Amino acid sequence: MDCPTEEQMIRNRLRSVSGIERLEFDLIERVLTVTHVDEAKATAESALAELGMHAKPILEGDDTAPQVAPVLPRTKLIRLGLAGALAASAEAGAWIIESRTGQHADDALPVMLVAVFSLGLSGVETARKGWLALKTRTLNINFLMGLAIVGAMVIRQWPEAAMASVLFAVAEVIEGLSLERARKAVQSLMEAAPETVEVLSECGAFHESKLALVVVGDRVRVKPGQIVPLDGVVTEGGSAVNQAAITGESLPREKLPGDVVFAGTRNTNGTFVFEVSAARGDTTMDRIVAAVKEAQQQRAPTQRFIDTFAKIYTPTVVVLALLYTVIPPLFFGGGWQEYFHKALVMLVIACPCALVISTPVTIVSGLTAAARLGLLVRGGAFLEAGRQIKVIAFDKTGTLTEGQPAVTDILPLTDRAPSDLLHLAASLDAASEHPVAAAIVNHCARNHDCQHLPVEAFEAVIGRGVAGTLDGRRHYVGNHRLTEENQVCGPHVEALLARLESEGKTTVVLTDAQQALAVIGVADTVRETAAAAVAQLNALGIQTVILTGDGNAAARQIAQQTGITDVRAELLPEDKLSAVTALGQQYGTIGMVGDGINDGPALARANIGFAMGRSGTGVALEIADVVLLREDLRLIPTFIQLSRAVASTLTQNITVALLLKLVFFILALLNKTTLWMAVFADLGGSLLVTLNGLRILRMARTMR
Repeated sequence: MDCPTEEQMIRNRLRSVSGIERLEFDLIERVLTVTHVDEAKATAESALAELGMHAKPILEGDDTAPQVAPVLPRTKLIRLGLAGALAASAEAGAWIIESRTGQHADDALPVMLVAVFSLGLSGVETARKGWLALKTRTLNINFLMGLAIVGAMVIRQWPEAAMASVLFAVAEVIEGLSLERARKAVQSLMEAAPETVEVLSECGAFHESKLALVVVGDRVRVKPGQIVPLDGVVTEGGSAVNQAAITGESLPREKLPGDVVFAGTRNTNGTFVFEVSAARGDTTMDRIVAAVKEAQQQRAPTQRFIDTFAKIYTPTVVVLALLYTVIPPLFFGGGWQEYFHKALVMLVIACPCALVISTPVTIVSGLTAAARLGLLVRGGAFLEAGRQIKVIAFDKTGTLTEGQPAVTDILPLTDRAPSDLLHLAASLDAASEHPVAAAIVNHCARNHDCQHLPVEAFEAVIGRGVAGTLDGRRHYVGNHRLTEENQVCGPHVEALLARLESEGKTTVVLTDAQQALAVIGVADTVRETAAAAVAQLNALGIQTVILTGDGNAAARQIAQQTGITDVRAELLPEDKLSAVTALGQQYGTIGMVGDGINDGPALARANIGFAMGRSGTGVALEIADVVLLREDLRLIPTFIQLSRAVASTLTQNITVALLLKLVFFILALLNKTTLWMAVFADLGGSLLVTLNGLRILRMARTMR
């Protein structure tokens, strides 16, 4: 079971089995999930066996991948090679006899015998599948090919029947190899996790343990060259980790204590210990693979249309071919054999195989390419809809910005150096737990050799700031109110405070007992990629809007830095929901980008919700239609470009498939084509659109 042809045949056969409630197909792993009452299990297995598909139950706890038979085993290759040589010999023999005798030689005994041997080597599988398709009332390519080959034998076109059979078998193998590429591309998202890992025991030593036994909270050691087995947070050591499989980043990322690591990524040069945050089966990589498989099972809009089209189209073509066989000889004269042969050719030409197979291959390729780029797309419907987006609404905090306060300004009020003043403020704030204090301490640590000065008589002044004695002098770091209470505020201080606050920044003042020493501005900083992402979206013709619950001044400051002109601030979650609804009515298809639970209603209402995929965020994976696995906003225009490429490829495939059919229909009506040419055209078209769909995988490399 590896393509929609087999899936439809199974659906038709199991539809008549009572007690079966639902069927779910994973064509990538060749797994069929059947929801049924107990007594229906044996009947379902028997029905599958009738189709030549012997089901092997997957036992609970068995997560090993199913063993998939090779597409082209050596015996099949030899058999096809010999069948092809015999078919070519039959064609050549008929031509030689006919050129020497001047008589039709397709049914000459030597030619017929050679053709029959060729059919025996290449046509048995086609005949079996055609018969099964007939039994299950599935008018698929196997049924049509079986009908065409039998028809050619009936009218004694033996070499043509043999050549058509060989070409069909070869094309099926090539198509299978192409589909195998799609399967391997999905499987390559996840490198094999180690069976055993080094876990820290209670006695303080590392010991080997099975991966399945590791639980959340355990500490695991990873050495150079090893694959990170689970999600977690680094607690000791450090290294550079290649996390391209998760985030799409081309260069390894440095990991130090406090940093997050993902299962399926590869450690490069150092050794580190991490605390497990997600056990096996619940890691970010597990979620990615599960989501891609789940998305692959869901029909995209184009695929649903093609499936419906094929159900109507194929029976219609069979009826028309039957009428074409009967009506012209009865009413317009002509030989029965001539029109029967033409009808067989038309049946093969009309088969919608290329149409049916091209869409799922293209969609799976697109979903896999997205995952390689660092985008988790929850289904083909969203991948297709991305090209229609007209406006993107951004949350501000944690989306356009980093979501963490950072020092933006250090404005001295004396002749002391800003670094000295920062050192004083950080030394006082080191004992505070306030987010603004933490921003000052972190800024000092990142930008200076910041060894904190000893602080005596430290005091936390509730609602105002902190105080302490440094080098025998009392110092304060606090808000405007504390500065006024200490009577060290003045117009020069208030002017700086007003300027920074007008820019949406939080302000604190460093003072001693006699004077104000510096004004420090703290704000949530814009992501490095935000401005570039907005510029790329504008270049794609997409409007951008900010929807935030933050104040108007802070929102406009971020808008100015990112290039967004439409700003809507001080919004509650229900206000964001109303804004998304209104924008959708104004522009059409809308995307919403958010990072938190408060963005949930707006994300759900948008046509496509984008979530910033913070490590271990189950909420983002559940609410959003597209998750940015690395927090790079440029992935949003990349997604839209990928969506447009997928839509373009689908259009190309449908156009090519239909044009090929039209051309060969005309040739058939003009008596310029034969049965084996029709087979070559149809399955050549199937191969062409499959390979074209697989091109999407290569596009991922150029979009990084």
